[in-house]
Amino acid sequence: MFTITDKEFKQLAAYIKANYGIHLKDEKRTLVTGRLHNVLIQNNFSNFSEYYKHIISDKTGEAAAMLINKITTNHTFFMREANHFFYFRDKVLPYLTSMVKEKDLRIWSAGCSSGEEPYTLAMVIDEFLGNEKMWWDAKVLATDISSKVLEEAHKGIYSSEEIATIPSQWKLSYFKKYDSENYILVDKIRNEVIYRKFNLMDGTFPFKRKFHVIFCRNVMIYFDAQTKCELVNKFYESMEYGGYLFIGHSESLNREETKFKYIMPALYRKE
Repeated sequence: MFTITDKEFKQLAAYIKANYGIHLKDEKRTLVTGRLHNVLIQNNFSNFSEYYKHIISDKTGEAAAMLINKITTNHTFFMREANHFFYFRDKVLPYLTSMVKEKDLRIWSAGCSSGEEPYTLAMVIDEFLGNEKMWWDAKVLATDISSKVLEEAHKGIYSSEEIATIPSQWKLSYFKKYDSENYILVDKIRNEVIYRKFNLMDGTFPFKRKFHVIFCRNVMIYFDAQTKCELVNKFYESMEYGGYLFIGHSESLNREETKFKYIMPALYRKE
């Protein structure tokens, strides 16, 4: 097993924070070493200093992509923090469908991981709109910095265990058997989610129109206070008035610093 020196860890941690906003505390040293161990072996690096030089000199971006794929934790599941989806169905969608005149819902799942969150949103929207769905543009934008999880999410294939938390009616309506162990989402749901690789640390967001809803849950736990504040400000500027921001239940916003109005734990609104 490779060991990482204080200098090497600080170098790598500084690079990751500067480029991806993720704040790696010293107690994450073992995790970093373990996840990158095979990368060093496969590329014949003698130590982490050689690996770091490779990352910053690689003009293709492939080394950096591999790094972030290894470092990020993509733990999620269908109906995670289910009360958010119930609130979205019972409060947010009725409000938006009565207020949005262009029949154009703009919803963003930021840090979408392996797709469970945006697909759940797509199923909620489909069920809510019913026969009216054909008149609406209600696609969900789903972004992540990890190309690996985006590839998996785009497939829309999940094991029987992974869809165990989904309501029975959704399983019947929105999934079909893929093989003996797995199910695949039907096209009408898969086609409602647009996957894009995107770094939340980019200086400006490239979106032409503002969002009505942003889900960014259990992402900012990896950021320090300043990075989190800057990101929340960008979310605010990227959102329509009356729009909602959902964050993770283990997260909160500093009400003295944010322009968002607190609605309930892990839910804020632009007013």
